[in-house]
Amino acid sequence: MNIKEMYLAERPREKLLERGAGALSDGELLAIILRTGTAGVSAIDLAQNILTLLEGKLGKFSGMDVEKMYSIKGMGKEKVAILLASCELGRRFMEGSSYPTSNPLTSPKTVYDIMAPKLKGLAHEECWVLYLNNSQQLISKERISTGGMDSTVIDNRIILKRALALNSTNIILIHNHPGIRANPSLADIECTQQLKNACNTIGIHLLDHVIIADKCYYSFSDEVGYDE
Repeated sequence: MNIKEMYLAERPREKLLERGAGALSDGELLAIILRTGTAGVSAIDLAQNILTLLEGKLGKFSGMDVEKMYSIKGMGKEKVAILLASCELGRRFMEGSSYPTSNPLTSPKTVYDIMAPKLKGLAHEECWVLYLNNSQQLISKERISTGGMDSTVIDNRIILKRALALNSTNIILIHNHPGIRANPSLADIECTQQLKNACNTIGIHLLDHVIIADKCYYSFSDEVGYDE
């Protein structure tokens, strides 16, 4: 159905202004962002086609191949760019409001809250490091590497060189597992021990290694006491 054929109170934009954004479905919110449809396809229909491609899970959007978006009738460069920008703004909003940098970073759950907006839904692995001071306050969070679907490179030299440059005495390693499983692989366990040993040689503490999946996380400090 064309949006102009809908009752005025049920049109997505009018409905949002009247009832608030929380009253709208994912499809209706997408339709507002898209603004218009294309020949024979309304913005509502186009939004539903996008949700079908995402299997109804908006979190999959950030990891989707751009070429797949173009496969949807009516999704040209402008509309793809608008959706990508909207997704990135959402990430940055969540990241910016997730945790005050002046507070000590003391729990794996807090690490998850800080990093999940960046890592959930990705189709590839990324490795990040949180650099902390003596009081475990966040100095910087930085991506160290980007990999494939089931691995990424963790270069101890890069991590330690950056820690020394920032005068960081505590670090937390983070990487993601695309999908729903956060349990570490044998390679994850080995690289964590290697980084811990390297940190010990120069007086830096590896407080934790947190693996983030789409709906859960795994903390080495919780499971095996890497902060001890």
